[in-house]
Amino acid sequence: MPIPCDRLLKLKEIFNSKFGSIPKFYVRAPGRVNIIGEHIDYCGYSVLPMAVEQDMLIAVEPVKTHTLQLANTNPLYPDFNTSADNIQIDKTKPLWHNYFLCGFKGIQEHFGLSNLIGMNCLVDGNIPPSSGLSSSSALVCCAGLVTLTVLGMNLSKVELAEICAKSERYIGTEGGGMDQSISFLAEEGTAKLIEFSPLRATDVKLPSGAVFVIANSCVEMNKAATSHFNIRVMECRLAAKLLAKHRSLQWDKVLRLEEVQAKLGVSLEEMLLITEDTLHPEPYSPEEVCQCLGISLQELKTQILSPNTQDVLTFKLYQRAKHVYSEAARVLQFKKICEEAPDDMVQLLGELMNQSHVSCRDMYECSCPELDQLVDICRKFGAQGSRLTGAGWGGCTVSIVLADKLPSFLANVHEAYYQKSGRSLAPEKQSLFATKPGGGALVFLEA
Repeated sequence: MPIPCDRLLKLKEIFNSKFGSIPKFYVRAPGRVNIIGEHIDYCGYSVLPMAVEQDMLIAVEPVKTHTLQLANTNPLYPDFNTSADNIQIDKTKPLWHNYFLCGFKGIQEHFGLSNLIGMNCLVDGNIPPSSGLSSSSALVCCAGLVTLTVLGMNLSKVELAEICAKSERYIGTEGGGMDQSISFLAEEGTAKLIEFSPLRATDVKLPSGAVFVIANSCVEMNKAATSHFNIRVMECRLAAKLLAKHRSLQWDKVLRLEEVQAKLGVSLEEMLLITEDTLHPEPYSPEEVCQCLGISLQELKTQILSPNTQDVLTFKLYQRAKHVYSEAARVLQFKKICEEAPDDMVQLLGELMNQSHVSCRDMYECSCPELDQLVDICRKFGAQGSRLTGAGWGGCTVSIVLADKLPSFLANVHEAYYQKSGRSLAPEKQSLFATKPGGGALVFLEA
């Protein structure tokens, strides 16, 4: 997707006024919308995202000093500079420049480099922040590709995605790799089934008579700033360990729910039955988890839980495992329907999206009242299916809408959700828009 010339020219002008020089090259990395498969990538399961047109764009000039100078076209994000040889990332403060530093440090550590040259970088993003469209991961990916280009090194897209997924954890988010993978592996015109271990991407042709519409709830949620996300990761880890122990597997080596299924060699449907038999719906206390696993509270805290989840008092293991195994099955069904393309394809895909939202809301508890309201409004005005997308607790919904219903759908949703609540203060193009699958990250020289 070509970058508009006026955006590049404006970026070049601002760069010149900040640094007194002109950029040598530009790097772009897109945001994404996850069509189906929420909160399952870090459990080892496949997801089905597509890149969106919105992106992070960085103008870059390598410099002889060993200093990183970072600036942002958005005045809300202050300038930052640091020594390229001493990258410190403060996990307690998810400030914008820390995401850049994650990507930079990931490449630096991958190649075991010290004494790096510096660079001047100006970042311009048009992905709404904290919206669940992966603005933070797009910035990590963009920074990783910037660093690789400045160093004159080469890596495959898969290697870049894996490095950037790992390096985003420097900021304290225990994510699974979907966002970085689609940012690099996306291709215009197709969604992707992203599978892990090993990482690979397969084209998924979406129905031609329908469009996907993104609607922003205007409730912001920052994954790195809140513990909700990491608590879910740990609940899934604990559920995997309890299921493995109950089935006499080597539970201490198990980290993900997918590993339990793989080791048992059973279907997702059977894993749902095993979950029903093994785990109870009442929340587990840390003491009960320890009792089930035969370990001490100290071992639980230091060997299994992440630092920011050590004081959690209850874990809902049954609900989280039920969501993960059922959502993993929905992803595979979604892909199968896209391949077989039956006459009622759009309706069937919509039903899977609706089921996904119910599971996110009730079993994974990652929705919020505004998202639920927005999903209801979207369905009321003609969406065949609608669900939260991204981590949840705010951010966006994605809906599947028949192409001929799009104009009335957009008008009705705008009036019902944005105008009636005074939320129309947000720029409309950022709040409610139809999207089609965009291309992945790329480097280009001056236009």
